[in-house]
Amino acid sequence: MIDHLDGAVIPTGFDVPVEPLRQAAHYTGEPGSIAEARSFAADFLGRLRTEWCAEIGDRVEEEVLLVVSELVTNADRHSNGPYILELEGTDVAVAVTVYDSSAALPRRFPRDPQRVGRHGLEIVHVLAQEVAAERVPVGKRVRAVLGFGGKKE
Repeated sequence: MIDHLDGAVIPTGFDVPVEPLRQAAHYTGEPGSIAEARSFAADFLGRLRTEWCAEIGDRVEEEVLLVVSELVTNADRHSNGPYILELEGTDVAVAVTVYDSSAALPRRFPRDPQRVGRHGLEIVHVLAQEVAAERVPVGKRVRAVLGFGGKKE
């Protein structure tokens, strides 16, 4: 913030941009990794509530944890190595990003209530405001952004 006194511009010290809260965890794919990732995400949302005064209701928290579960499960099943869960958030949104060693981008199948399985990415697209997948030098990155204020527009 800048105060203006008699035409003079005086920095107040409050004009420093605030960085989003970021945290990442590495998983080997051992049994229990998906549950650990959900717990890690739940703790992260708790920090967002405390440090960013984010108003995250129970339903939104469950949606974030479901997206974490789906993306981590995909990395666990479809890559041949460890994966990283990265969370970044503010008081209005959280980004869930998963990096894994497979260069194969995830496929979103057409809606089919008769299909058994393969609904994960479909679920992520319904819950998130934004979903992106791209190849990176070591495999791929899948990112979903969920807002706290409303549904996908």
